[in-house]
Amino acid sequence: MKKIKPKSKKKKILSIVLPVLAVLIIVGDWILSVTVYNENFNRRFKSYEPLMLYVDDFDGLQRTRYDFESNEGQKLAGYMYSSGENQRGIIVMAHGFGGGGHNSYMDCANYFARNGYYVFAYDATGNDESEGEGVGGLPQGAIDLDCAITFVEESGNFPSLPIALFGHSWGGYSVCSVLTYHPEVKAVIACSGFNASSDMFEAEGKKQVGNGIYLMLPFVKLHEKIQYGKYASNTATDGFSKSNAAVMIVHSFDDEVVPVEYGYEIYYEKYKDDSRFSFIPLENKGHNYFNDDTYRNEFNAEFDEWLKTLDYDYNNAENKERFSEDKADYIHRNLDREKWSDSLNLELFENFVGFYDEHI
Repeated sequence: MKKIKPKSKKKKILSIVLPVLAVLIIVGDWILSVTVYNENFNRRFKSYEPLMLYVDDFDGLQRTRYDFESNEGQKLAGYMYSSGENQRGIIVMAHGFGGGGHNSYMDCANYFARNGYYVFAYDATGNDESEGEGVGGLPQGAIDLDCAITFVEESGNFPSLPIALFGHSWGGYSVCSVLTYHPEVKAVIACSGFNASSDMFEAEGKKQVGNGIYLMLPFVKLHEKIQYGKYASNTATDGFSKSNAAVMIVHSFDDEVVPVEYGYEIYYEKYKDDSRFSFIPLENKGHNYFNDDTYRNEFNAEFDEWLKTLDYDYNNAENKERFSEDKADYIHRNLDREKWSDSLNLELFENFVGFYDEHI
């Protein structure tokens, strides 16, 4: 009978050390993934004051403020916009990520209000006038929109009219995902949106670290699941499957912020033969295409010329505060507010209103 040799000390040590190292690597990857995620998404955003839009910029536009609560009791600032009479429905608008709240979409609200709709627009958690130390994460967009729709429907402050949704980028994801919880919505327009909340972490991460992002992605998804529960795993296509709403998908094929493979191409492949869905593919329009850029390009060219006149290095960190003040002063003195607030792509927005009119 053969003697069983006892394990060498080296093998015993390895049998202990290797599992410990594996655990440490996994925990380290988890911590790193969550840290990177929070650095990118759990931030507070404020609109840039010199370029903000105001109700007075739009003839006849009126608004009333309504504060409402989101999931953790944080108060969100919402506004009901109106202009004229005989409104056919209420469009709840969800803004994009990173530029502050709904302010930069006020021209969109004005157009819809002038063409027969009330518009309820709000600042999401961690943006502009709403509470929250930061956004938290991208599923928060769907949560805030869920609360906004419920507020419009149940607060008693608004007329009982059909509900439609309009969203761009982060808002484009939110207006589709939220259909899971609000199948009563009649029509949705999603511009430059993405399908799943983790898509933006993946898309941006691939630019930075290539396929290495896939080592972090499982931990990001777990983090979102722990933080947001059902909202984290709920996708735009999940929302579509739970709703009979008419859906319009708009996306430009050169979009580098939300590449089409994370949104438009998924939806088109699945729903191109479904009469509920309308698709507007764009070319060479980038991520933001709501406005005619004629005046904006003109203003930017003049601004670049002004930069050449400065007698100091505005890129130097020591001059950061000085340049910030000078830049704001230049914009206040030179921005043509009428042109700035009246530059929507009218052909596109006529299509939007026609879509709502048909389905509400």
